[in-house]
Amino acid sequence: MSTLPIRRRERDAVLQSLQAGLVPKQGLHLIQVGRKAEVSALLSDLERVADDGSSFRIVVGRFGSGKSFFLNLVRSLALQKKLVVAQADFSMERRLHASGGESRALYSELIRNMATRAQPDGGALPSVLAAWITEVQQKVLPAGGTPADVERRIMADLSDLQNLVGGFEFAEAVRAYYRGHTDGNDALKAAALRWLRGEYTTKTEAKQDLGVRRIIDDENFYDSLKLMAAFVRKAGFAGLVCNLDEMVVLSHRLPNSRARQANYEALLTLINDCFQGNVRGLGFIFAGTDECLEDKRRGLFSYEALRSRLAENALAGEHGLLDLAGPVVRLKPLTPEDLYVLLHNVALVHASGDPAKVAVSPEGIEATLHRANDVLGAEFFRTPRDVIRYFVGTLNLLDQNPDKSWQDLLLIGKGLQKPATPMSAEEEVANGVAPPADLDDDVFKI
Repeated sequence: MSTLPIRRRERDAVLQSLQAGLVPKQGLHLIQVGRKAEVSALLSDLERVADDGSSFRIVVGRFGSGKSFFLNLVRSLALQKKLVVAQADFSMERRLHASGGESRALYSELIRNMATRAQPDGGALPSVLAAWITEVQQKVLPAGGTPADVERRIMADLSDLQNLVGGFEFAEAVRAYYRGHTDGNDALKAAALRWLRGEYTTKTEAKQDLGVRRIIDDENFYDSLKLMAAFVRKAGFAGLVCNLDEMVVLSHRLPNSRARQANYEALLTLINDCFQGNVRGLGFIFAGTDECLEDKRRGLFSYEALRSRLAENALAGEHGLLDLAGPVVRLKPLTPEDLYVLLHNVALVHASGDPAKVAVSPEGIEATLHRANDVLGAEFFRTPRDVIRYFVGTLNLLDQNPDKSWQDLLLIGKGLQKPATPMSAEEEVANGVAPPADLDDDVFKI
């Protein structure tokens, strides 16, 4: 790991996120350890998307095993490869298939969170539009063209998108955005962005504002993603990667079997298209627990077509080998050596990258690991989140109380308690956290 000075903003973002039990959005490279094989496999996927191909992966692991961290790490790598990354979590209001606007809401969330290397925190759609429109202007205006000529060039350059579902309306929205920019019409620009983000709920309103007869809705959610992937490539980016977390919502939160099956069928369409090369410049990375994949009653494996496509290499399992060529990536627990390096990296981030200012010695890190093993046992190695939070808290106390040593704080360990075991899907139902399975289909909308 580099010992170059770490910027205050990046340092604070990492430490505050870790102490809150969250995944940092910045500075992941400063603390990343292990997962070399898994990262290499996802890098291959990113390269395939950048090479005008497609990819599909499901990352599975226990609660707290690092799925969200891994997704954010892959997100950072994708941005470095000049890919556009759209990210969202599934919820009861955001799903792959629905009839009440939930799929449109998922699309809107993805596009609102769309990030580029220049805008890694999301909200990158306006800058992507501006980059492409500027390129078109540079081709037309220096040759004596007018804004009307630019509009015609926009429609001509987007003509191939019109072969896709909603492509004509997509091109019209882009043209409206340009017209609003040149005329100083902020309302028209806002309406165009609203359409492109899938925020119109009625066709009547979209026609009044933009003159288009179609909107992005539940029925064309996936087609709209393919359109956006094609457009970002035109704008000079390598492709579009969609990160979707909390798959457990689809498997164990939906209220009836029809709703689950409809979402699984939508997922099957994505898988088939990506496996068969029917989409270009588009990749999907889903994340969920082992249970949402393997549960034969409600998980993805309950749907035979998905089970056959997502089944892992049985031969690799028999011989204890790792096969990352398939669509499922399982996150294994970190090794003790990885955890030692992780805590060392956290201490170095706390010291702003200066090894001479690290508050806890190697012996102190070892003492922390031994203490965590005594209190938490094997659970620590599976879900180290609580120990990291405890360690960051210790570093903060040492920083604010220079008269104390790590021996005074680390070995007390009163703040280190065994976390409650996450409830299984069946326990969630019994405790009212999740709705019971297979309720009356007539009561709930799909």
